[in-house]
Amino acid sequence: MAVQLDDTDRRIIALLRDDGRMSIRAVAERAHISRANAYSRLERLRDEGVIRGFTAVIDPEKYGTALSAYVSVRIEQHSWERFRGYLRDIPEVDHAALVSGDVDLLLLVRVADAAALRTFVLERLQRLPEVKSTQTMFILDEPHLQ
Repeated sequence: MAVQLDDTDRRIIALLRDDGRMSIRAVAERAHISRANAYSRLERLRDEGVIRGFTAVIDPEKYGTALSAYVSVRIEQHSWERFRGYLRDIPEVDHAALVSGDVDLLLLVRVADAAALRTFVLERLQRLPEVKSTQTMFILDEPHLQ
């Protein structure tokens, strides 16, 4: 269920999406509210689950995962729960989504090079008993939109 958000809440969220390390003081100044108000709003947004956490945004190439690909996966019927459990232990998967359409899942995979991607897809992913088929699409460019 959606949480009621006003313009100030949305402004705070936008500021923190741009810089999650921004101090409460800076948030308050840029949102044009008091520090106490900024602090209480931030706590409420966290308590209500609107803000689930803070994370570092890394440069994949500098991190050593220069090759990125989307891997679509078809899995056996009724195997989503088991497959989701496997995903938690696969560091190459940066993001996973259960999707509608001709495939069941879309995985964002980040690896060092083509050999690592081949090993991941052929020797790890396709060997899972729930996996019926995969299709790999290399990412050619990822413009940073925020």
